[in-house]
Amino acid sequence: MRTHLSRLLVILPLLALLAVASPAHAIEIKRVVSPGGIEAWLVEDHSNPIIALEAGFRGAGATADPDGKEGLASMTTSLLTEGAGDMDSQAFQKKLADLSISLGFSASQDGISGGLRTLTENRDTAFDMLRLALTQPRFDPEPLERVRGQMLVGLKRERERPGSIASRAFWTSAYPDHPYGRRGSGTPESVAALTPADLKQVVSQRFSRANLLVGVVGDITPEELAPALDRIFGTLPATASLPEIADVQPAFAGDVMVIDRTMPQSTVLFGQRGLKRDDPDYFAAAILMEIMGGGFGSRLTEEIREKRGLAYSVSAGLAPMDHSAAIAGSVGTANARVAESIALVRAEWQRMASDGPTADEVADAKAYLTGSYFLSLDGSGRIASMLVAIQRENLGIDYLDRRAGLIEAVTMDDLKRLSASLFDPKALTFVIVGQPEGVTATKPAPGQDS
Repeated sequence: MRTHLSRLLVILPLLALLAVASPAHAIEIKRVVSPGGIEAWLVEDHSNPIIALEAGFRGAGATADPDGKEGLASMTTSLLTEGAGDMDSQAFQKKLADLSISLGFSASQDGISGGLRTLTENRDTAFDMLRLALTQPRFDPEPLERVRGQMLVGLKRERERPGSIASRAFWTSAYPDHPYGRRGSGTPESVAALTPADLKQVVSQRFSRANLLVGVVGDITPEELAPALDRIFGTLPATASLPEIADVQPAFAGDVMVIDRTMPQSTVLFGQRGLKRDDPDYFAAAILMEIMGGGFGSRLTEEIREKRGLAYSVSAGLAPMDHSAAIAGSVGTANARVAESIALVRAEWQRMASDGPTADEVADAKAYLTGSYFLSLDGSGRIASMLVAIQRENLGIDYLDRRAGLIEAVTMDDLKRLSASLFDPKALTFVIVGQPEGVTATKPAPGQDS
């Protein structure tokens, strides 16, 4: 009952806002195709003179970095706005600032994305800046060495952060022979060795019209956007040259790994295999994980934080990727309480596997997942990112209209069946950074001597 009431405190305000805004029906997505055949999804909004554009490139992220060149995608995206065309870094950044244009890029495991935000009156210049960044980045020595230095400092700091240490060991142990087990930010050795030629190769091989996804929101019509797409992206290569990445199951086998660090509190990561985004049971899994570790009112929070005060926060959720899927969770607790916290996580895993969820939990989780999604789309940039994400996952242009129905269609029988097959306490794997009392490691963490 306590879980039910706690979750209602979060859900009721969301539902009240939904009743006023009705965002599911306010977002009309239009498919726009340029004369050159480049497709974008557009949400028109002429209430403000602002345009947001998100561009994504499938398969272009850290998984495409060659062995020994880890961090290449990350360094490349950091440098795309540090000079392009006939403008050096200072001139490029000054032009962006003078016209209040926001332009930035980032790399994830599976892709590279860029976000643009501009006033309508400056859109032509903004579109040209984006085109130059994607097709004519300079990679001049000064910004390259500056970014390299920043990355090396970041890597040094990661070696001291318990969360980073645990994450590195967790994912390396799950994917020991796969790019998902590598550090997207690279290693000191790989980052130090990256050259301008490596960066140029990313641009020439990974950015193409074939793996391009575009979402646009704001003060622009389909008739205006169509030719602009050719203007921005039309000179990209027709196809990308990307490595073949194999699908893989994470190697979670119920191990406990301890990385000794002198600190009063331990950082604990835990996980097991999950479901990919295109799995027919994905929404059932999302409901179960919201109940298990979604945050305030979830089972893990109730048992570990609310009832016993073992941790300030504990959570767990789905981690779907293009070529694999995991469930990943975390908890931070005093060294003396780590063993108890781990036992509680395992117990809740077993309880879900054996009994499944309750009707009240399911109703609350469905309401939260339905309401919170649209409330998170509180800006044009986020909506543009959502448009790209829907395309990337092949969910269909009518996904927003169907999403609530897909969640509601999940039955208790579906959830009972999936909870019994998905939650596997014996495979639940733990990585602990600290000096946990009463915990015995079953094997060394990757990169650790013991």
